[in-house]
Amino acid sequence: MPNVTIYTRQLCGFCSAAKRLLDKKGVSYVEHDATFDPGLKREMIQRAKGVSTFPQIFVGETHVGGSDELHALERAGKLDALLMA
Repeated sequence: MPNVTIYTRQLCGFCSAAKRLLDKKGVSYVEHDATFDPGLKREMIQRAKGVSTFPQIFVGETHVGGSDELHALERAGKLDALLMA
């Protein structure tokens, strides 16, 4: 299973929703809370090719996007395959 990384910020409902889905699926992930860390936010934006909204989720080197994109993959039945790649 590839490493899953999620960049979050405090009090972010979309961040919480994405983490709930990953938790429900039993996926372990590394969370980077960029609330008070401009360096982490810059790293996230660079990895996400300029996207600055939270959360930003990566499965291995694949940029999934945010919570909406993560949930769309789940609804389409494609998330499990990406997580098992």
